[in-house]
Amino acid sequence: MHAYANPARFLKIARPLTPMLIWTGIAFAAFGAWAGLTQTPPDYLQGETVRILYLHVPAAWLGMGGWSGIAIGSIAYLVWRHPLASLSARACAVPGALFAAICLVTGSIWGRPTWGTWWQWDGRLTSMLLLFFVYLAYIALSRADAQRGGDGRIPALFGLAGTVLLPIIRYSVVWWNTLHQGQSLTLTKSTIDNAILWPLPFTLVGFTLLFAGIVLMRMRAMLAAGKVEARMRRMAAA
Repeated sequence: MHAYANPARFLKIARPLTPMLIWTGIAFAAFGAWAGLTQTPPDYLQGETVRILYLHVPAAWLGMGGWSGIAIGSIAYLVWRHPLASLSARACAVPGALFAAICLVTGSIWGRPTWGTWWQWDGRLTSMLLLFFVYLAYIALSRADAQRGGDGRIPALFGLAGTVLLPIIRYSVVWWNTLHQGQSLTLTKSTIDNAILWPLPFTLVGFTLLFAGIVLMRMRAMLAAGKVEARMRRMAAA
């Protein structure tokens, strides 16, 4: 893995990989959305509103997965001091926050006809909202650290501290008696009928690939901006 921490090697791989991930992700997500909207029956209780799951579940997965990426990048930076590790953590922040916001919005839309309310301060919803705010705090902190010429340790430590929310979100419906439904999907079983469930893996894979492509694109943009800034400094010093 240390070999790929070299920016030149990273860019050599990231340039062709970025459009491949983005377009493949769009294709998978589009097919999953089309299948979920047109090829599956309505739920016997929730009716047509159950179709929100094809966006809501991937958004929840990537909202948490984005912070996992921040944590992994932060650990790698603190241990090995690879600048690309810090860069990858910062690149995960904006798309992760976006998917966390989509999760909250789609959950609210889904909750209105299902629960009779747009919002409820239960464990799952509140912890996901806190994660969204922590994303915003990390984005602001990392930008402030970069502007003042910091070494990136403070955002990395914050990225690690924020991981405490991930198990809380994951097990909130187990630990507390909340309005949010229990776990519908695990690695070994599902309480969702296969007639409704089968398009979900396509949107999960599609949005995950799209997320990865966006992260690579943001890392490339950050590297390019760093090169421009270094060149401007050299020109100013000449």
